[in-house]
Amino acid sequence: MNFITSTLIKLGILKDDLDYHFIRASMVIIFLFFGYQKWFNYEAQALIPYISHGPLIFWMYPVFGIRGATWFLGVAEWTFGLLLLLGFWNKQLGILGAIGSCFSFIATFTILPFFPNGWEPSAGGFPAMTEHVAFLMKDLVLLAASFYLLKQDLLRAASACMSGNH
Repeated sequence: MNFITSTLIKLGILKDDLDYHFIRASMVIIFLFFGYQKWFNYEAQALIPYISHGPLIFWMYPVFGIRGATWFLGVAEWTFGLLLLLGFWNKQLGILGAIGSCFSFIATFTILPFFPNGWEPSAGGFPAMTEHVAFLMKDLVLLAASFYLLKQDLLRAASACMSGNH
């Protein structure tokens, strides 16, 4: 174990802010790709069961229609991704991106209890997930990453304000 630990340290894993920059870059990439999907009909159709059962997003179909709801999500995801990208240089914009990102993953993760047939009866039901629920589980980690970025950007913005560098 000492060999593994010393090797990872030599590789720079403890470098200041490496985790912060890695998580930020990962979230930007995720929002870029997720947002891109939203412009195509295959994704609009795939999202119907999720949006229809989302307690925070069900309203989008009556307001925007199926394609309009998906386009709305695409614009939102690209906006959050852009704000997170700009957060590399401007912590206030990073804060806005992280808030949007947190809301995005709260909105999707809260679908879990409402998704029909989300737990596989042949395996005893809960906690045996079907593919739809398993797809949503990633949003818990993405929510945690979003919260981490929000906290880090708030700390950095507060530190800059206190030092007079706003």
